[in-house]
Amino acid sequence: MSGLAHTPYGAPSPWLVRFAPLIVAGGEVLDYACGGGRHARWLASRGYRVEAVDRDAPSLDLLAGLHNIRPVRADLEEGPWPFGGRRFDAVVMTNYLFRPRFAMMLDLVAPGGMLLAETFMLGNERFGKPSNPDFLLCPGELLERVAADFTVVAFEQGQVETPKPAMVQRICAVRGNVPTALPPAA
Repeated sequence: MSGLAHTPYGAPSPWLVRFAPLIVAGGEVLDYACGGGRHARWLASRGYRVEAVDRDAPSLDLLAGLHNIRPVRADLEEGPWPFGGRRFDAVVMTNYLFRPRFAMMLDLVAPGGMLLAETFMLGNERFGKPSNPDFLLCPGELLERVAADFTVVAFEQGQVETPKPAMVQRICAVRGNVPTALPPAA
């Protein structure tokens, strides 16, 4: 497992905010390994129907009963796969990496749907956790993983300073063809 402690009401990732307008209006979004639900809350407040999945029951309890959010408790690493053939208009994955089920996570993106991913990469060990290479992407790894079935809209990798210094990779990719209108650069 990889990830930082999420605060339930933290600000959404600027990467997500930048590219969320590409998700079909009112679409169904999976917040994969949602932690405290900061992205689920933000997306739901913009009219998306969000399924927020995590194994942490106390975090999911904070999402119970919120409009447009369906919390689902599941162990995405060792438990039974909770999605059985389902597809989503977008899958959001931040601060998390579990390679053995990465391809299964990609399969959750519907044709024309978006993958918005942002997580740690090698070099992050200089800044603290995560530091285990099992939970750190290799350079260009997100590009390699989506190459067969996705069109890359944007990709970044390297050191960031906010919200704290870290080494990250970020990708926005569409399963199939790229949308015609892109959001302006941040």
